[in-house]
Amino acid sequence: MANPGRHWWMDHQFSVEAFVILNIGFLTLDIYLAHSTNQFRRSEEYVPLFFSAIAPLLLLFALPFRRRWPLVWEVLGYLVGWTAILIGLSGVILHLESRFFYEHTIRSLTYSAPFAAPLAYAGLGFLLIMNRMVDPESSEWPQWVLLFTLGGFFGNFIFALSDHAENGFFNPLEWVPVLASGLAIGFLAVPLIMEVSRRFFDLCALLLLLEALVGLWGFLLHTERNLQGPSVHAFDNLVYGAPPMAPLLFPNLMVLGMIAVWRLRITRP
Repeated sequence: MANPGRHWWMDHQFSVEAFVILNIGFLTLDIYLAHSTNQFRRSEEYVPLFFSAIAPLLLLFALPFRRRWPLVWEVLGYLVGWTAILIGLSGVILHLESRFFYEHTIRSLTYSAPFAAPLAYAGLGFLLIMNRMVDPESSEWPQWVLLFTLGGFFGNFIFALSDHAENGFFNPLEWVPVLASGLAIGFLAVPLIMEVSRRFFDLCALLLLLEALVGLWGFLLHTERNLQGPSVHAFDNLVYGAPPMAPLLFPNLMVLGMIAVWRLRITRP
């Protein structure tokens, strides 16, 4: 469990908890924009929206009990975590059902609803559960965090590849997030399969900072494109144009990766 003598800003277990709370909360806006493209035509599309609005409140309620009554914190975390996993995996099936299961082609996979997007819920759910099951002072804890960061970049790779394939990578810059995600996967996988030096972790930290810059750059490019969209209504350009939140996955994963890299680095002899 958490070290009671450690300040909250130095508590890495708390950092991961805060990361999950903020991410689930921000998914409320992302889900609202994504499902507004068809005006929430199917009633089940409201499920992740309501979950993203309620789950952070439950986790915030449980957070003060983490040290004094950890059972409350654990039970509510498991509840939110397993629910997030269920919603995420169900979302993948429902997104693929929109076209892929009927045609079974790469083209239908590309032009169906973004199937990788719901996996964000599954990843956050597993992260919540891991944060309660694994001792945060153990050497396995940062390795798990790094594994989830790696999984996030893998999902980002698929998302960037399939999303930009819709217009055939008309702008060559659209290859940048694909290559950046692949580079992150290659580097972050190394500490999970072999012993590395502190210098390598420093290199990983530098790479994560560059990944964040790629994401911020992509956010500006998406925003600029939406501001110049065909519709006179800004909201329509936001909903039907380039997904504004997608590039922010890069700085988001940078934060989680930094937590893992920092813990792994200081535990190296």
